[in-house]
Amino acid sequence: MPATLLALYRNPEGGDEALQTFRRRYHEEHLPLIAKVPGIRSTKVQRVAQAYTDADLVMVTEMTFDDRASLDAGMASDEMRTAGRNLREIAPGMMTLVVLEADDPQEGLSVPLADEHQA
Repeated sequence: MPATLLALYRNPEGGDEALQTFRRRYHEEHLPLIAKVPGIRSTKVQRVAQAYTDADLVMVTEMTFDDRASLDAGMASDEMRTAGRNLREIAPGMMTLVVLEADDPQEGLSVPLADEHQA
């Protein structure tokens, strides 16, 4: 079952110029390093168009691996350490990383979607 590493980025200090510099360096420097991480199958970067919290998020990156073991091996790799050093330089204190796995509705409360009520 695929496992996902999600990186959430907050707005940098320094206004629009700092944000544009971060985005440019992220795409030009960081993403090529991430592409070298063993086991990574896909990377999807999205700009936050609107947030319904005060988290001040500006970008989210979704990195998909075949399974949790592949994700763990990728995280422990030299390539990920190199990417991490780069990220600490271009996005200090801006990022939160989370690992996502499928949620089994049999193990917890399942809430029906609005469309299911109309059946």
